[in-house]
Amino acid sequence: MRKYNLNNITGALFRNSAAAEQDKDGSNNPGPHVGKQDENTDRGNWSSKREYMLSMIGYAVGLGNVWRFPYLAYKHGGGAFLIPYTIMLAVAGLPLFFMESSFGQFCSQGPINVWKAVPILQGVGITMMLVSTFVAIYYNVIIAYSIYYLFASFQNPLPWSLKNCSSTAYNISAAALNLTAQNQTCQDQISAGQSLSEKYWDEVALQRTSSMDETGPVVWHLALCLLLSWILVGAALFKGIKSSGKVVYFTATFPYLVLLILLIRGVTLEGAKDGIEFYIGSNSNLTKLADAEVWKDAATQIFFSLSIAWGGLMALSSYNKFYNNCYQDSIIVCVTNCGTSIFAGFAIFSILGHMAHVYQRPVSEVADAGFGLAFIAYPDALSKLPISPLWSILFFVMLITLGLDSQFAGIEVITTCLEDAYPKVLKSKRGLITIAVCIVLFLLGLPCVTGAGIYWVNLIDTFCAGWILLVAGLLEVLGLSILYGGNRFIKDIEMMIGTKSSLFWLWWRVCWFFITPVVLSIILVWSLYTFTSPTYGSVAYPDWGISLGWCMTAFCLIWIPILAIWKVYKASGGPWQRIKAACSPTEDWGPYLECHRGERYGTRSVSDVNIFVISNKLTTKL
Repeated sequence: MRKYNLNNITGALFRNSAAAEQDKDGSNNPGPHVGKQDENTDRGNWSSKREYMLSMIGYAVGLGNVWRFPYLAYKHGGGAFLIPYTIMLAVAGLPLFFMESSFGQFCSQGPINVWKAVPILQGVGITMMLVSTFVAIYYNVIIAYSIYYLFASFQNPLPWSLKNCSSTAYNISAAALNLTAQNQTCQDQISAGQSLSEKYWDEVALQRTSSMDETGPVVWHLALCLLLSWILVGAALFKGIKSSGKVVYFTATFPYLVLLILLIRGVTLEGAKDGIEFYIGSNSNLTKLADAEVWKDAATQIFFSLSIAWGGLMALSSYNKFYNNCYQDSIIVCVTNCGTSIFAGFAIFSILGHMAHVYQRPVSEVADAGFGLAFIAYPDALSKLPISPLWSILFFVMLITLGLDSQFAGIEVITTCLEDAYPKVLKSKRGLITIAVCIVLFLLGLPCVTGAGIYWVNLIDTFCAGWILLVAGLLEVLGLSILYGGNRFIKDIEMMIGTKSSLFWLWWRVCWFFITPVVLSIILVWSLYTFTSPTYGSVAYPDWGISLGWCMTAFCLIWIPILAIWKVYKASGGPWQRIKAACSPTEDWGPYLECHRGERYGTRSVSDVNIFVISNKLTTKL
């Protein structure tokens, strides 16, 4: 029998409360997210390997693959950009993706509880959850934009098209834009460099105000679209991975079908060759490789495209069965993600080439990044095609499905963290938690659908989805490779995928111990050095907006030092002993289920569980 002092009892409070509840009741009361065939009867598992893979691919393949990668490719030397892009995939993307997915699978815990391995870094998990929360707020707003454009696409002709300038359907929009409904006037505006699709985006869809200082009223059509997008997310996640795993059969595969259709249609259009050549053909410029900006953008795109350090990879992989081959999965998902980016570029630029042909302009003048590509340039290009509403409908359904897949994982991070923190109370209330989270985030997202909403979206994206993730990713790889021990982590992985040769692990050791931390450090320093205050187009942000952005950044990062200090303070002994204890795994660290702990981690004694139950009762009475 082990002896316990006060520190033992305190430590037991952080043990698996779900396991303790089972032992106390002598029964298992799984929630609706647990199936009969699940290996883990506390948290549940994926119903099939296909659902997990589709969810991971859907999470990694997002809007950035469609509207950011093609833009970066032609900006940085066309086909030459694929060289630094592939290198950064090998030295930064794959090592971190493999690390995160295997980390979550090994202990079957979300991005906060996984840091029982290195308690001093538990604040990194909180940072990941907070970033996912902020991003979820504005990401669903982007989905709401796509939903609005989807509804608008059912008009023929399209409301932002040149053909529609004199139509009755456009008269309402024309009044809002203060435009005369004359084709000649439309032609004059385009000649003057003004695009009807741009005006439609700013003054009809967004009803954008002149600056962030002018909030304006809630744009109700966007608010209703935002509500619909949250209803879709809540319905898909109501039963956790058991329901979202079924939805991804459509949301993860449909974008590929649409991209294929758009590519086939695009390459048959006049001018498509010019667009593709501009993408990776004659525009390829190997001299661009000497520019540090090219390498920074390639690494950043890989990092953000694979959704590293968001917490979603850990959350999704935590529902895997213990002996799942996470190494093979990581290779497949990463290669699929990058291949999708390249494939999407062909589909996008073939149609943009046709648009340039119609306008008699260079491709560079009709291509844009971010919102400009998704809601201005591409809708304008689609409006020039025969049966334009059909292509527009397909395009925006594709954007919606791309966004929903990523949003599913973002919400899964939040709900998984909450359930892992309070499994006794929340285990059987998965649906209620999901609904509550969706309602709260919908209300928080309402400022993003006002007249100044686009400024809020851009502000959150700049300050919450930027270099915070680089900090979290850098601390993650340093914490596991140095504090926890890279060799120890490799042995943990081998418990799941089997023993591998030293040659097999050579590349991963080199990356985790040296290359990846160096690359992330360089990107982080370079990003901070080149940081400029964000703008939306030519509109600058007010000082209070920039200050608020830094406050959001500080709120996400402050938990890292706070938790580190707290863990050191709560440890016993002298200063060095406290630091060493805070950097060492907790007693209950290891595989979630007893049958997987083996000799390396041993089994949790019955006394541990009894101490937890007694301590929990005392805490409740007090």
